[in-house]
Amino acid sequence: MTIKPRFCVALLALAVAGAPVGTALAQSMAGGGGTNPNATRTTLDPIPPEGGWDGLAKLLEAAKPSVDTRLAPSPSQVTTRIEMLLNRGDVNEALALIEKREEEVKNQRGTDVQLMFQHARALAALNRTSEAIDIYTDMTTRFPELPEPWNNLAALYASRGELEKAQDALQMALRADPGYAAARANLGDLQLLQALQTYKKAARDGVPGMQDKAREVETMLKDKQGK
Repeated sequence: MTIKPRFCVALLALAVAGAPVGTALAQSMAGGGGTNPNATRTTLDPIPPEGGWDGLAKLLEAAKPSVDTRLAPSPSQVTTRIEMLLNRGDVNEALALIEKREEEVKNQRGTDVQLMFQHARALAALNRTSEAIDIYTDMTTRFPELPEPWNNLAALYASRGELEKAQDALQMALRADPGYAAARANLGDLQLLQALQTYKKAARDGVPGMQDKAREVETMLKDKQGK
């Protein structure tokens, strides 16, 4: 599983600068690995250009078949390709491939959970937050035992300042997998942000010592951001 940055980086921006939380908080699901350069070339790969001696290149060109003989990719190869595109930031290309694959399998039995998850990740990366939330919410209903959709749903709720919903989602992630370290760490950072907001409100209401406590929490969040 690819672990992305934790809540503290973007939550601090939300608390101190008022900026939205980014989708870098999201986690990848297990199953999307790296590409194997020695794997069989498929239609996902571009046709390599001919090179070398001109005479040989012309002979090769003449001998080329009139149809594309590259293999159709397997579902796992499609998943791996999408994961690579998402991880390197080619989100629009990833989304196009996702939507193409979804169209191909729409009449098949069963659900490609990995593809569904990647679709939500791509939408979130494009700031199509409501659409991503809809997919993650659907996943949490249909596959409540998976912690990753709960975690990523929490990240999107936090990006909109809906901290109670974010906390509930993280607690559900931990209920699904008590050993899910990313969700536990994110929950701790979220609770720090909630404490910061409480101290700031108390300081505005004139409660003595609250401004100092707010500074302490801000310092803690900044220190976590720098690690």
